[in-house]
Amino acid sequence: MSSILRQTFVMTRANVFSLPRRLSISLSMVLSVALVVCVLAGFLAMAKGFETALQSAGSPSVAVVLGGGTNQETGSDIPASVIRTLQAMTGDIGVKRFEDSALVLSREMVVTVEVKPVGTDAGRTLALRGMDAAGAAIRDHVSLSGGRLFAPGAREIVVGDRLGREFGLRTGDSVRLGTVDWRVVGTFSAQGSAFESEIWADLDTVGAAFDRQGQVQSLRMRLAEPAALAVLTRELAAITTTPLIAVSEADLYAAQSERTASLIRLFGWPLALLMAIGATAGALNTMMNSVSDRTVEIATVRTLGFSRLSASAATWIEAVLLAAVGVLLGLALSWLAFNGWQASTIGGNNARMAFQLAVTGDVMLRAGLLGLAIGVVGGALPAIAATRLPLATALRSRG
Repeated sequence: MSSILRQTFVMTRANVFSLPRRLSISLSMVLSVALVVCVLAGFLAMAKGFETALQSAGSPSVAVVLGGGTNQETGSDIPASVIRTLQAMTGDIGVKRFEDSALVLSREMVVTVEVKPVGTDAGRTLALRGMDAAGAAIRDHVSLSGGRLFAPGAREIVVGDRLGREFGLRTGDSVRLGTVDWRVVGTFSAQGSAFESEIWADLDTVGAAFDRQGQVQSLRMRLAEPAALAVLTRELAAITTTPLIAVSEADLYAAQSERTASLIRLFGWPLALLMAIGATAGALNTMMNSVSDRTVEIATVRTLGFSRLSASAATWIEAVLLAAVGVLLGLALSWLAFNGWQASTIGGNNARMAFQLAVTGDVMLRAGLLGLAIGVVGGALPAIAATRLPLATALRSRG
């Protein structure tokens, strides 16, 4: 076994040192693998960034109550009578209370609005979220980065940092949402999560401005502890006037992220696999040319006593090494091109949501494995062919 390993090492080294003779065709294999890896990493980074933006917005300590039998805010409706019933409950329902015993909750609804970025004529659809004064405090990892919160009853808005940077919205600016003008009184940071793609305002003011007075789509509630969600669910089941469900904020956003991320992967993987088939054919051609270029060398060392296994393994290793170089190049390009790149898509409320592409370790691993597979598959047939040609035949083919 040690003799075969030594022979394989010697032949692999000889193959590598002879690469300058086949530089152009070897580079074509490296670049084709790099392109496949870069494209797949780009799609996976997009899916990962979208998941991160949504999942980091959710908290297991915050419950979202939805009505009407839906598990999304869009289409949900919670009657005022249900809210009054909840607020009248004096026992433990799993929700924290203020010092005056009032539940820590925020009535909320989302309206899609069109906003034009500074210096452009094309409008983009954004989410305007109406909420109670406690809405911002209920959410985790949210803090004012400038100005102040909106005042109840006033046409004032606070804008997520990411949205503010992209649309050029600053404290003191006036922006038209719907048929009325609103004044930006503050900006907030949410550690890059999906919250930063929203505009927040007073619930009743939003309802009046968009002719949706009294409408509530969801209730945000701060749980006493994550496990208290079961208690809240039990109490909601006792309210029979309308079907209600309570989900943790973390689960709500995780479900939204999985749907869109799966769609992104659905487009990315077939495209990458189709390109991989072409790259594998290129790798096969490259390695067959490599074997053809070294027929005399391979046949000679076989005559000198080198095993068929070592000759085959050396050719296969050469293909994998070229693919590995392509993988490293593709990963480096994808990280430089995509990591941190700003993108946007339609979020769970049918409004635009901005996020950053993330070329993480698992993204690199999946894309890299596909690239290495190209070398393994593309080098298999040439590795077998490398051991089939006897010396006499090789010399005649050269003569």
